[in-house]
Amino acid sequence: MTGISTHILDTGSGLPAEGVPVSLSKQAGDGWQPVGSGVTNNDGRIQNLATDDLNLPKGVYQLHFAIKDYFQKHKVQCFYPEVVVTFEVSDDRHHHVPLLLSPYGYSTYRGS
Repeated sequence: MTGISTHILDTGSGLPAEGVPVSLSKQAGDGWQPVGSGVTNNDGRIQNLATDDLNLPKGVYQLHFAIKDYFQKHKVQCFYPEVVVTFEVSDDRHHHVPLLLSPYGYSTYRGS
């Protein structure tokens, strides 16, 4: 069963990033088709982004993290108002895509 989850850690504060809207889209031709969305919980996590996890097809996906409001809420100026991560689902394993976030940078990796 393939699924997609995420977790955001604010490395500047050392705390999970709560309340960040995240949307998931799948590449469809020359555009993107919305697949699901959510808002990070108090642990900075969204357990299930796809609306139909059991039938998630292989392909190229994009996670859109809307982080500007998160930093504004904490009175922190940031350089990146949003982060977009594009990745490929090529197997039936669960896909966990964490985001390590700071006001002036970010990184991501395939988690477990």
